[in-house]
Parts: sequence; structure tokens; C-alpha cells
Amino acid sequence: MAEAVKLAAKLREYETVFLVKPDLTDENVDKVKEKVRNIVNRDGGKFLRFTIWGKKKTMYPVAKQPRAIYIHAHFLGGSAMVAEVERNLRNFDEVTRFMSKRLADDVNPESHQPQEDLKLSGDVDDNKPFGGAEREGFGGFDNDMDDEGGFSA
Repeated sequence: MAEAVKLAAKLREYETVFLVKPDLTDENVDKVKEKVRNIVNRDGGKFLRFTIWGKKKTMYPVAKQPRAIYIHAHFLGGSAMVAEVERNLRNFDEVTRFMSKRLADDVNPESHQPQEDLKLSGDVDDNKPFGGAEREGFGGFDNDMDDEGGFSA
């Protein structure tokens, strides 16, 4: 009994953000989420929430794709459990990148209750030029230009 209390007091709070291929269906994304959730629960952790940030443009092509579906996982557990989650993410063909971060040490698992998964709309419009509508006026310089394209004094 004392070992269980000692083990519970040693849980840490982690978050993992991982990118999956942009052509995955919602059903396949849910399968990846359930695999990660099962790993956390199996290894004695407590899963708190998944947040799907949606399909977004990446800074550079990842796995030859300019976009990816971003998924944020928030859970409690030990460092060995995080290593197991990352090992499995590395082996999933659907996952292209991942990163885990420790948020807090010695977290009481009773103070953190699991929350409902959240899905945000993160689709970006590929047809819109980078920078969007704010580039059209470009800071009001269009009003200062004369008919030949030069600036008026």
C-alpha cells in the first residue's frame, strides 16, 4: 500500500505533440489516438486529453508533405512510460514527427481529471498566398503611389 502511494506521488505531467500524415481519415487518426491512449493506461499512467489541432502547413516539408495533422496529447506518468510512447510513435507509419515535454514533477493524479477530447478546425487554405489579406494594402503604401508606380511627395 505504501508503494502505491509513493508511486502515485511520483507521477509527472507530460505533453506530446505529434504530426500524422495529412491524407489520413478521421477514423485512422482515431486509431492512432487509441493506440497512444492504451500505451499510457497500460503502463500505469493517466491520460488527460487529446486535442487535434487540425491540418496545418508545416514550416518545411515533412515526409515530402507540406502539411500535417497536428495532435496534442496530455497525460500523467513516469519517464519510462514516455519512452515507451515515443518508441511506439517512432514505429507507427502514420506518424512523421513527435516531441514530448515534461510540464511538472510530483503531480497528484487525483487533482487532474480526464477531459473530453477536443478537435479544432485547423485547415489552412492552400490557394491563399502566404501572408493573406494583410499583404494587399502592405501598410497603406498603395495610397501614396502616383499613377506611374512611384511615390508622390
